[in-house]
Formats: sequence, C-alpha cells, structure tokens
Amino acid sequence: MKHTSVLLHETIDLLNVKPDGIYVDGTLGRGGHARLLISKLTTGHLYAFDKDEQALRESEANLSDAADRITLIHNDFRSAQEELCKRGIGSVDGFMMDLGVSSPQFDDPQRGFSYRFDARLDMRMDQTQTLDAYQVVNTYPASELIRILREYGEERYASSIANAIVKNRADRPIETTFELVDVIRRALPEKELRKKGHPGKKTFQAIRIEVNDELGALKQGLSEALEMLNEGGRCAVITFHSLEDRIVKNTFKDYSSAPFVEPKLPLVASQMEQASFHLITKKPVIAGEGELNENNRSHSAKLRVIERIRRGENHG
Repeated sequence: MKHTSVLLHETIDLLNVKPDGIYVDGTLGRGGHARLLISKLTTGHLYAFDKDEQALRESEANLSDAADRITLIHNDFRSAQEELCKRGIGSVDGFMMDLGVSSPQFDDPQRGFSYRFDARLDMRMDQTQTLDAYQVVNTYPASELIRILREYGEERYASSIANAIVKNRADRPIETTFELVDVIRRALPEKELRKKGHPGKKTFQAIRIEVNDELGALKQGLSEALEMLNEGGRCAVITFHSLEDRIVKNTFKDYSSAPFVEPKLPLVASQMEQASFHLITKKPVIAGEGELNENNRSHSAKLRVIERIRRGENHG
C-alpha cells in the first residue's frame, strides 16, 4: 500500500522553512514530509532520524536526488541532541515529528504490529532491539500487564485481559497476533464484543507503546527538540492518539508560559521574565475533508506547532 503523509502541507507551511536553515525530521518514515521540506532548502540541510532500518533504506532510495541536503541517522529522535552534537550541530531552525507507527509498518504482516494479519508477536520499530511484543505478552507479570493496558491503552477491561493472558501462557506461550486476539476476545464480555471497532485495538496499542517506549521517547525527545531551537525556530508534532497529544499539549503549554511570579513582589513589567516560546497553534490542526476522504489514517491526526521567540532563562 502506498504511504501517504498526513497533514503534509500544513506541517511544512507552519514550520516556516528558511532556505538556509538547519532542520530535523525526528520520524523520517518513507520521507514524505522530508521531501517537501527539502524542496524549500537551498543551502540548508535536513537531519532525518528513524529507528526503523527498512524505512531508512527505502527513504535513502526515494530521496537520492537530494542526497546533498539530507543526512540519514539510524536512531530514536530522543537521541537527536547527542547525534547532532557529533556532527557539529548545536542548534536548529526547525524540528518535526510524525508520531506512531507508519502505514508500511502496519501493512507488513511480518512486523507483527497489526491484528489484521497473523504473524509472530513483534511490534519493534527498531528491529535491532531485544524487547519485543512476544516478551511483553509472555514474561511480564499480571500487575505490569494491567498497568500497561490501563496507562497506554486506556483499556477498561485491563484486569480481565491481563489475567487471561497469564492463564493462557501457563499452558503454552502466546506466539502470534491472532492467538493474542483470541485470548482478548475470550476475556471480554459479550456486550463489548458487539461494539464497533476491533476488540484488540487498545491492547495492541498498549503493548506497542511499551515495546518501543514511545511515550518516554516523546517526553525526552520533545524537550531536547525545544531546547535546540534557535530564535524563530519552530517545532511541529503530529499525534495519533490522546496520550501523545496530551504530552505535546502540556509540554507546549509549559514552554509557552511565563514563570510564575508572586503577585505581591514589587516588580515592574520590564523586570518580569517572559516566556521563551509562543504557541503557533492555539488548537490542533486537523485534516480537511479532502484528506479525510483519501487517507483513513488522517482521521485521528492532530498537529501542534510552537515557536521559540527568545533565548532566556525559561527552559533554556
């Protein structure tokens, strides 16, 4: 299936790309956003990260005509500061992230991300790492499984599903996506199974987030991205579920708020520390009707953008 970049033009337009700027794509994927950004550069450069080696290989081929304006880096965007420092880059003019799992990852049965295909439980974005979905499902204690399903999947039947997993794996390991779906189905009440949507969606999301430490990476990577921005530099983030969006929303709110000052202190306005960042999007940008009709993945997408307006004490 062809991969279509979500909120493509909205993201690049709101980044306000400078032709000579230094930019970072924290989630290269198949390079849709990167290609459009690169087209706006003259002497500028894009540093693109991805944990998925297959995505990097495909993007390298797709972007070969722009090889002089892009550097591909096999790593999580949470390591962006460290990786860029190695390359002599201390600050950047823009940072973009398109979070979650890409369509090619979901649509490749061998990757074990999707409940639509029967495959070994895997779900690793970085296939060089050790922890995979098989290990989470077959070795985590019930208490940890319950925590993950509640926190990362917002699954109301977390206890029933976790206990069913532990009971089933006591006889033999749960090895495939379809085996896990069967366990989930048997753990849910009939009224839940009659609801619209796949009964395994929340559990699969929770396990995937745990395997890839997606929320931990987002919190760390987002803070590092904002610290690296030059004045006038922007950070654009596309999220696909409420957990991610909440982190981005709260982080942006924190960075764009002036430090609290005790009202009774005798300070004039010029002495009060100002916020270092400004929200470009007060509310998230969502896909328009045309994109919603063409790309199913865009239905849950939300884009938020923030700009550094000054270098100050507040958040670097």
